[in-house]
Amino acid sequence: MEELTIESLDGQARGLAHRAGKTVFVEGALPGERVTVATLRGGARHDVARIDELRHASSQRVEPRCASFGVCGGCVMQHLEPAAQVAVKQRLLEDAFARVALKPRRILPPLQGLAWGYRHRARLKVHVLPGAGRVIIGFHQRNSSYIADIQACHVLPARVAGLLAPLRALVAGMSAPDRIPQIEVAVGDAAIALVLRHLTPLLGRDLDRLREFGRRHAIVWWLQAGGPQTAMPLDQEDADALAYGLPEFGLRIAYRPTDFTQVNPLVNRALVSRAVALLDAQPGDRVADLFCGLGNFTLPLATRARAVVGIEASAALIERARKAAAAHGLDGRVRFEARNLFELDAQGLRSMGRYDRMLMDPPREGARAVAEALARLDSWERPARIVYVSCNPLTLARDAAILVHTGRYRLGSAGVINMFMHTAHVESIAVFDHGGPGGGEGADNRMPRGIA
Repeated sequence: MEELTIESLDGQARGLAHRAGKTVFVEGALPGERVTVATLRGGARHDVARIDELRHASSQRVEPRCASFGVCGGCVMQHLEPAAQVAVKQRLLEDAFARVALKPRRILPPLQGLAWGYRHRARLKVHVLPGAGRVIIGFHQRNSSYIADIQACHVLPARVAGLLAPLRALVAGMSAPDRIPQIEVAVGDAAIALVLRHLTPLLGRDLDRLREFGRRHAIVWWLQAGGPQTAMPLDQEDADALAYGLPEFGLRIAYRPTDFTQVNPLVNRALVSRAVALLDAQPGDRVADLFCGLGNFTLPLATRARAVVGIEASAALIERARKAAAAHGLDGRVRFEARNLFELDAQGLRSMGRYDRMLMDPPREGARAVAEALARLDSWERPARIVYVSCNPLTLARDAAILVHTGRYRLGSAGVINMFMHTAHVESIAVFDHGGPGGGEGADNRMPRGIA
């Protein structure tokens, strides 16, 4: 049987090798390993395979802690030493820039936190096995719509992981367990909330069971009959139980369990601190925070700059951000605006006014419209510095190319944030500085086109 040597990992943490002119993606293989494989799916240009025999193991291979590793799709890198995981993600970020002929002037040291128990947000899937009546709770299996029946999860906080078995018993005793497709988890600084998604109305005895479960396990329940906007607390006194703190800035930000917040609160604190420091807003500056959500960056920036505007498409998130600003006495220095930034053009950007600094934290789709609008502004209209927080290195690189190759900005520094340990998810941050009227400084980042 042919032996392959694994060259690197791809964006899904699969080992990458070559044979007979084709790329082979080998699930579970690590760089430097020699393996024989069994092909799972074949294609014209690439194959997907699994390890048949591991003939030479990497020195960075470790024993996965989770018994469900390889089946559960939640973690794909538990078999790789944590420091090596960070190095892989850094390479993926640099490779994404290289594909668009860019290279940061400086690589920032990675931000990372706890290896285990870090995940304060999760969406647990629920399934009742037909005929058996047994309840399965877990995450989707890897590359499958089926649910992995996990008995323990080491990336969840211990208190949440300890609820898996009691939750199975709870759902099994509900009046219509097969109409409960998921339970969402949100862990705040002082409370744990569980959101029960139910497709049919709950009976009075169901509500009694939920309340008793909540008292016994010190959690608060929310009920969701439809989309996220329908989520409501089971008991109204629990409506404001969730919040997370940013102690460096003296902030406590309240949120609903279905609002977007970062999965990893400790890394989020470090990320906010780094982003604010890199933006380097001065007391007299006006700052724009695009895709601002609840004000995760907007409110800290308002403690540093003269004026900050936060822009976000969700009117509900904007309203909660306004309340948080008022609660901290920042409403005189910050304002929030609901606007679809995916449809922004240069004229729309001009209508927002001129800003000295800009931060953006878009979803995976990136901020192409914003980058194109910035590239069309005159020199005097452009922010002197942009800090771009990204959850997708490919769209970050695409947007960076728009800013730099138009000659408007230069890519000063970039680095990874390991927000999701043991997963292939790459969070990153990049800094862009004004390239001057002629854009000559922007050329400093350009690599020979043959590298792209």
